[in-house]
Amino acid sequence: MRLSILSLEHKVLKERCENINQDYPNHGQLIADMWETMQNANGCGLAASQVGQPIRLFIVDSKSTYENLDETEKQEYFDTNDKGIMETFINAQIIERSEFCWEDNEGCLSIPDLSQSVKRPWTITIEYVTPDFKKQTRIFSGTTARMIQHEYDHTDGILYIDHLKPLTKRLMDSKLKRIIKGQIKTKYPMKFIKNASH
Repeated sequence: MRLSILSLEHKVLKERCENINQDYPNHGQLIADMWETMQNANGCGLAASQVGQPIRLFIVDSKSTYENLDETEKQEYFDTNDKGIMETFINAQIIERSEFCWEDNEGCLSIPDLSQSVKRPWTITIEYVTPDFKKQTRIFSGTTARMIQHEYDHTDGILYIDHLKPLTKRLMDSKLKRIIKGQIKTKYPMKFIKNASH
């Protein structure tokens, strides 16, 4: 089922999310719905908080991005042997970040039609559990690591625009206000503040 994606300024997007266990109701269906929702919106990641669930769960698809790049771009944006992932992360914790950082444009399905350059570590080490609650500790780099960090931020109530310099954010202000008021058109279902239930 395709879910509505919450727009900027919904309270849940600013909350630090909670860990879940295997007893969390219908988490398997939620994950399936999130994949369908993200793919319908042509996104590369989605956090549960973006569909109104304040839990530490997100999905990442860097495989589609990898497959759409030419060989030179693959070498620039992806680490050696990384051909992208399609992965679900539950209760994730980043335990290490590289000192080397890089900048690249990021967008967000909750903030449509906007993007800005964000500086992030090239490599991360992350602990998480899979949908069947098996523990994982993995190292990711490049674009895959960037996508994970973007979605991980959502579980801490952080949006990519929170990383921007005040002047950059002010220059986006009028566009952000239009998004908050729902004065935009999107190709995927969204829930704006004006018609939100909270």
